[in-house]
Amino acid sequence: MSSDPIILYDIPSKAPGCAWSPNTWKVRYAFNYKGLAYKTVWIEYPDIADLCKKIGAEPTMIRQNGEPYYSLPVIEDPKTGAVISDSARIAEYLDATYPDTPKVVPEGTHVLQKTFMAAYDNATGPLISYIMPAIAKILRPKSEEYFVRTREASFKKKLTDMWPTGEEHEKAWKEVEAGFGKVDRWLNEPMNAGKPFVMGDVVSFADFMIGGELIWCRCGFGEESDLWKDMMKWHGGRWAKLIDSLKKYEGPLEDMAD
Repeated sequence: MSSDPIILYDIPSKAPGCAWSPNTWKVRYAFNYKGLAYKTVWIEYPDIADLCKKIGAEPTMIRQNGEPYYSLPVIEDPKTGAVISDSARIAEYLDATYPDTPKVVPEGTHVLQKTFMAAYDNATGPLISYIMPAIAKILRPKSEEYFVRTREASFKKKLTDMWPTGEEHEKAWKEVEAGFGKVDRWLNEPMNAGKPFVMGDVVSFADFMIGGELIWCRCGFGEESDLWKDMMKWHGGRWAKLIDSLKKYEGPLEDMAD
């Protein structure tokens, strides 16, 4: 059996520490929480599909037109030969393959975790008009061109036109805050009030999802931006406290060597 670390395929950026994707951050958190050795291999956006086909990674989804859609994260485990795509499937694989490490999806919570993640995505949907243009600016040139072209085709508008300005910004940003407020209310239900994580005092994959999206915003907006500082004040500082609680699971940040 190989003693080489698990490979995590991730998308590079110009942001400090390089890692920015909320989906790959879920897996980074999981690796560090479980104490598993891994190394990052950086893959630019246009090269993802060819990589996945080469190493035998399954597509993340099948588009309506029948074409496979490949995305990261993908891991390759030299100990077992497994190649796994999609952050949720990766988490389940790590729990099953390394049972002596802390579980990121506690027993019996698989469906509840996935349901929470879907509800969270729906609640925080208004963030998209801000984060898409912001992320385009931190990508390296090869990925930036691909990201802008494909996202503009998907949203049917220029990314630069998505960012709300003037009075529209004030209204749109309040909608983002309200979306996070909905999540805050869920987490403040009486049985969970005052506790830091989705499952109370127990860290789980759902927390890694929220933490990954917060890092997404921190990288996209910039740590010194008014938007990021504002988010960190929302809801009694809940999101600042969460990302601080998860900091020990961020692991070493790795800038990409050119």
